[in-house]
Amino acid sequence: MKINIIFASKNLSRASLLIELLSRQGYSVITAKKAREVLGMLTQRSFDLLMTGQNLEDQDGLIFLKDIRSKNKNLPVIAVLESPDTYIEHLPAGINIETMLPHSRGAGAKARKITYKLAFFHLGADECLSYNQDLQETMARIKAVIRRTITAQPDEILKMREIELNMSSYTVKIAGREISVTAKEFDLLYVFLSSPNRVLSRPYLIERVWGYNYFGSPRTVDVHVRRLRAKLGKAARYIHTVPCVGYKLVPNTK
Repeated sequence: MKINIIFASKNLSRASLLIELLSRQGYSVITAKKAREVLGMLTQRSFDLLMTGQNLEDQDGLIFLKDIRSKNKNLPVIAVLESPDTYIEHLPAGINIETMLPHSRGAGAKARKITYKLAFFHLGADECLSYNQDLQETMARIKAVIRRTITAQPDEILKMREIELNMSSYTVKIAGREISVTAKEFDLLYVFLSSPNRVLSRPYLIERVWGYNYFGSPRTVDVHVRRLRAKLGKAARYIHTVPCVGYKLVPNTK
């Protein structure tokens, strides 16, 4: 499946090299500079990972993360910071250091300070990275978060009637016989099997399989569905065309 990422930061030019590397690795990355843009996108679409800079144009990064976590506790979040080990001189309004460092109550001023990295972790970040970090290490840490939170477990098998998808070996079997499918055909079939009896529009399938940065014709879905049906043989009967909309997988089709 295509991994869809939001990268939110006030200074996207600082992150351009990392964003380019993520795209080259096959991830779909959509960018935003403002917190309200991100919140709007999250209400309209599903994303697999949020990456945030230290600040956004309209909101402090810590407040932004706190707001995200109040609305969505399951979305993986990676903070990419300018100065992760620098102590924060003034915490933004709404962030209480006592909730993050309860044992510092009554201590001296130095003991009551907190670094940006530690603050982001306390507010719910799954990982904190630095722009000054080695890019290969950065990518390895991002992939580790994705493995922990997104990808299928080893040997996970998704079955529906005679169709069987092996999520670790990326193979498809029909009535026990393995068939050859492309990566996009596999991803399409995965989306169908994951959403039985649900009408899936062409734009939705584009987002889930090709990613949000795909600007080609939605009719490419029809081409891939036609090829997939040809390979499924009799099992193709489960995939129904919904005129003017898209497709629906109906498991109880005879």
